[in-house]
Amino acid sequence: MHYHRLFSDKSDLYERSRPTYPKALYKYVADLCPSTDLAWDSACGNGQASIGLVEEFDRVFASDVSAEQISNSKQHPRVNYSVSTSEKTPLEDQSCDLICVAQALHWFDYDQFWPEAKRVLKPNGIFMALGYNWPSVNNQIDDAISNTIMSVIEPYWAPKNQLIWNYYRDINIPFKRIEAPVFEMKVEWNLNEYFNFLHSFSATRRCMDEIGADFFDTAYESVAALWSEPTQVKVIDLDFVLYVGRLSSEKGISLL
Repeated sequence: MHYHRLFSDKSDLYERSRPTYPKALYKYVADLCPSTDLAWDSACGNGQASIGLVEEFDRVFASDVSAEQISNSKQHPRVNYSVSTSEKTPLEDQSCDLICVAQALHWFDYDQFWPEAKRVLKPNGIFMALGYNWPSVNNQIDDAISNTIMSVIEPYWAPKNQLIWNYYRDINIPFKRIEAPVFEMKVEWNLNEYFNFLHSFSATRRCMDEIGADFFDTAYESVAALWSEPTQVKVIDLDFVLYVGRLSSEKGISLL
């Protein structure tokens, strides 16, 4: 059975297929913050991080430029979703204890975002950028995915993806970096859930738009032969990306 016959490419694909972040991470950053009144989940998508943050913060302001993403968001009475850009928000000056940017920092206009971030953060507030890169199951499956999907979609990645592949080292982040502990990001998926995730890549969808989905169906069949049973759940490691920094409380100091 081909993959595209099993699943339709609905607008909620991203919501269904994207993994959640380590719960311990939210407690770690909350403990660093001056208080836990308000966190801003910037470019929140459908709210994967927002729902994690609200376990540690009284309120979460979650913004995304995509109305479609917000329409598929994970609802919570203390999460306020807003269709708005990350570069200009309705947040008050020095109102946020934490700014969280999950799987999105590489898309921002930094000339506008950094001043906005510094405007809304409280003195000694925390900035956190997090995300993930390549998934890994085992050598056999990883090689099959590399040969049948990754090599095909490679020309369709946006250049800015390179920033997260390099762990955001090439972005001049204007906060004093905090050496965070190592967090692991693992998910437990069956074959179809894993392929939903691979399907949600922007490069996969661009490639399909241009050349069709046959390569993806071929990949599905190749990996299915290695998976044992499609319903079998496997542990998948994701290459975790994390930056944590603090806003200087000293007046008149520019960190840009």
